[in-house]
Amino acid sequence: MHSIPDNDLRANRLVFYEADVAGLDRELDSFLELSKARCAMLIDREGHLVTRRGDLLKTSEDSISALVAGSFAATKEMARLLGQDEFTVMSHQGSRESIQLQLVGGRTLLTILFDERTNLGLVRFYAQECSRRVGEILESISSEDRDSGLSGDFGSEAEAALDDLF
Repeated sequence: MHSIPDNDLRANRLVFYEADVAGLDRELDSFLELSKARCAMLIDREGHLVTRRGDLLKTSEDSISALVAGSFAATKEMARLLGQDEFTVMSHQGSRESIQLQLVGGRTLLTILFDERTNLGLVRFYAQECSRRVGEILESISSEDRDSGLSGDFGSEAEAALDDLF
């Protein structure tokens, strides 16, 4: 069984409190108002939805989140093959709906859905400032010494519990 050291588990996971999400939501709401985009989602690189603002999606948010993370991971590999560390912004344009993905703070993806009410230039313009502000919030969260709710020996305890179960 592959074991992840407890310190790595804590370092790679952000813990979001209600006030954190409220701050992120304010930034996304402001972005949506300025850009006229339909929906903005913040997704971690593993494909978990952190928060969503704007119009409801016609499909599962979990499915979209997982696909966005997978698409970004594939694009990161493509960038590597082309000699880049990674591409930080991706856009997919459809006949009625479009999507932009933007890496924020190295750990999350700002995912923007937009239609004919706006255009890619406007979305990109306002997404830059939104990404900067969201990045500052995420940096503040990650720099705080928070109790993640995990005991000091979470990995070992989880492994022992699984061994007992099976």
